[in-house]
Amino acid sequence: MANKNLFRSLRGALAPQATTRNRAGGPAYSLSDRATLARVAATGCLTPTFYASAENQLDRVLELAARVDVDFVAKTALYARRRGHMKDMPALLCAVLAGRDLERFAEVFPQVIDNGRMLRTFVQILRSGVTGRKSLGSAPKRQVRRWLERASDRKLLQASIGNAPSLADIVKMVHPRPDSATREAFYGWLLGRPYDAAALPGLVREFEAWKKDQTGEVPEVPFQMLTAMDLQPREWTAIAGAASWQQTRMNLNAFARHGVFRFGGMADMIADRLRHPELIRRSRVLPYQLMVAYLNASDQVPEKVREALQDAMEIALQNVPKIDGSVVVCPDVSGSMQWPVTGWQRSASSAVRCVDVAGLVAAALLRDNRSARVLPFEFDVVDARLNPRDSVMTNAHKLTQVGGGGTNCSAPLRQLNREGAAPDLVIYVSDNESWVDAQRGGRATAVMAEWEKLKQRNPRARMVCIDIVPNATTQAPDRADILNVGGFSDAVFEIIGSFAKGGNATDHWIREIDQETLNPRIKIA
Repeated sequence: MANKNLFRSLRGALAPQATTRNRAGGPAYSLSDRATLARVAATGCLTPTFYASAENQLDRVLELAARVDVDFVAKTALYARRRGHMKDMPALLCAVLAGRDLERFAEVFPQVIDNGRMLRTFVQILRSGVTGRKSLGSAPKRQVRRWLERASDRKLLQASIGNAPSLADIVKMVHPRPDSATREAFYGWLLGRPYDAAALPGLVREFEAWKKDQTGEVPEVPFQMLTAMDLQPREWTAIAGAASWQQTRMNLNAFARHGVFRFGGMADMIADRLRHPELIRRSRVLPYQLMVAYLNASDQVPEKVREALQDAMEIALQNVPKIDGSVVVCPDVSGSMQWPVTGWQRSASSAVRCVDVAGLVAAALLRDNRSARVLPFEFDVVDARLNPRDSVMTNAHKLTQVGGGGTNCSAPLRQLNREGAAPDLVIYVSDNESWVDAQRGGRATAVMAEWEKLKQRNPRARMVCIDIVPNATTQAPDRADILNVGGFSDAVFEIIGSFAKGGNATDHWIREIDQETLNPRIKIA
């Protein structure tokens, strides 16, 4: 008899041969430079993850950006900022353009560097030398000056929050010429130099007057300018009353510490604000941001406010699609998924772990697809019984309480094959670092070997692999029936819904980025 390990049945032969190894040492499929840059730009936070240091991620982005054409770098920067709502990555790509193509840099800069935080990040990256230069240079200085000249007084005031570098540092670097007495007075105030107080912008005048005795209405200056001061509970209550939806979500513990909820009606008012559908829509809140607030809320935050966060989650996830046919959701609950979703950052690490996001996606899909099966996995499939009538937060929490072992991405598919099941859609939420099943797929990954077996029973079956950390490899390569998704946001559910209805998954992210438009070559002024 011929060697059965070498000569497999036709079903096994259909699985494509693995082309590389992932960071955990298991077989995997490599992505093209453009596909890898697209995924990393959409999900990378340049902070340490379980498998990759921040330095490794930075080196990878710089290498990828050097290997793809400059127009794709520009489009990726635009996509990462506009649609991915990323911060560090689009600023880094903008800094790369400053060293590669000044025309594309001049076009992309005002679209990517759209607020003070982005401006400070761009200057910090450029001056660090990681992109090949340690000074701004004439063209970047010109763009920064234009940003300062075009910014409104309110936008400049918001930009004054933060350091390393501060807005004052940037003004000293580029020497903008004030075009009015108001702007000249603002720069003097910002730099600690003599200025005409009467010429200050109205908001700054109001703030300086309020600081003297802290009476009257709280000025509508950036939230951080107020909370940095030594305020009493009554002032904190006034701030909480005027806070935006996002400011409220981010400062619940601060409000509790400073006695805001002890004032009559404040807990009800803040709870009503948090669950207000229109405010939630306008805030463009991401589901994991609500999970952050919920997980971080201290015991001092009233229960009705914590419940309002759960209500807000249900509203924020209203775009979860109802999918025709049978659905199986496979959240990874292995040990590596315990890592913070945005990477480890000393005392600033996110409270949300990768496993929290996996649980969130699974619970959200179960909410609107109540017949869906949820098969959490680590070494093998883990038993976790979820009630689709429970809240998303409750079911997500249940999933985070199981698992912790090694990563075996093929385990759910292997169980489905043992059962003879033939689902229409299989959705993975993982970090893709499968290694337990390294020897089970032969020359292919075990995921693809099992997937081809399942496809024999249901040729129309489709698979979505959501990779919630920046990876350059996958367990299942892009093709018409397999969609690889990098990162997680509200858009993920829309993409899954479209794909389930028959969309083509081949090179999805490259096609998404290529839709960003660039102008014909512009003349540098």
